Amino acid sequence: MSEKMLAVMQRRSELLAKIASQREQVRQAGARWQAPLALADQGLAALRFMRARPVLVAGVAALLMWRRRGVLGVVGMGVRAWKGYRYLTGLAAKL
Repeated sequence: MSEKMLAVMQRRSELLAKIASQREQVRQAGARWQAPLALADQGLAALRFMRARPVLVAGVAALLMWRRRGVLGVVGMGVRAWKGYRYLTGLAAKL
């Protein structure tokens, strides 16, 4: 074989070794991030569930607040929650 072909084959083997090393690094980084990303994915799924069912979330919150603050406390908390929701949706629309 010619010297050029030997040089190309040598360079190819070096590149393949480098690729294998980089793949291992990516695999290790993926393994480290797998658990935190799975937890974040579950959190997003929970948020999507609650966002799709605001009446259910409000009902559960009202029941929990009812035991502590009574009717007026629940109404006041509902008003504050509604104002907060409107503020956050307005802020999100601006961004």
